Amino acid sequence: MVTSADKNLPTRSPSDSSEEVKDFFDKYFRHQVTFPANQIDAVVGYFIKRGFDDEAARSTAIVLLNQAKIDGVNVFQLIDTLKNLTDLQLSAVVTEILNSYRQKTSSLGYTITTIEETAESRNIRA
Repeated sequence: MVTSADKNLPTRSPSDSSEEVKDFFDKYFRHQVTFPANQIDAVVGYFIKRGFDDEAARSTAIVLLNQAKIDGVNVFQLIDTLKNLTDLQLSAVVTEILNSYRQKTSSLGYTITTIEETAESRNIRA
């Protein structure tokens, strides 16, 4: 039975010393980052306009916004420099940026196949 005196008691602190450790690891992956809405909309809109789907545009935008904040670069100037890139150049830049945020055990990559028709290549048989 709860009496009126029990309602006014302070909360009990945990007697287990592992509570602090549990709280730390529960909050470990909850990194809060905030950006102005106009910056997010501009960067996401840029990538959607360049052919990225919604989720890829959001993920890439957050990485670019974080990197711009770390480097102290205005994100609108960053978008202006990206506007001059071809689709292939943009893919290379995005790949490099995303690789810098990935675990070192894996990385994204791409290959460019070049087809050269030379006299030497016609004479080689495998």
